[in-house]
Amino acid sequence: MNTMKKIGINVAILACFLAVAACNGTQNKDSAEMAEERNEEIHDDTALEDDSEFVVEAADGGMLEVKLGELAQERGLSPHVKSFGEKMAQEHGKANEELKALAKEKNLQLPSQLSDDKQKHFDDLSMKNGKEFDEAYAALMVDDHEEDVKAFKEAAEESHDPEVKAWAAGKVPTLESHLTMAKKLKEQVK
Repeated sequence: MNTMKKIGINVAILACFLAVAACNGTQNKDSAEMAEERNEEIHDDTALEDDSEFVVEAADGGMLEVKLGELAQERGLSPHVKSFGEKMAQEHGKANEELKALAKEKNLQLPSQLSDDKQKHFDDLSMKNGKEFDEAYAALMVDDHEEDVKAFKEAAEESHDPEVKAWAAGKVPTLESHLTMAKKLKEQVK
């Protein structure tokens, strides 16, 4: 093989390695982090920049609730778990659509898939079945809704954008209701 062919082959191999490395760098980046970074670039030095973090986290959490609700309908043993999962998928799905419309109006990017943290919760739960699934799902729903209630109350009080503030405040009663139901569910599946 002549020297020019060897150089050409080596350059092609190097280009392939660089392309794979570039793709891996993009694929490994968390979808929620990418959305937050874009929002910071667009809304730099505005009140909406502060609110965008809440919006991204709410979208990420909402997507998880829908996916876990669907999983609960498939994997749950208890009819209470299946019913609760259906309710979570429906109600969080509706809230997600409202949030998408609000984000579009405010020129905010939302994550296109679960963040690494939320995906880990989903993956961990998807490895369980039957009673083990029911107990883990119910416990996660209590913990998750406690965090949600706190975050949404904070956003309802402290958000700078009036529409983000109003949307968050409007969701607090529903989330509190979900928390009450999740606590009841946790007792039912013991």
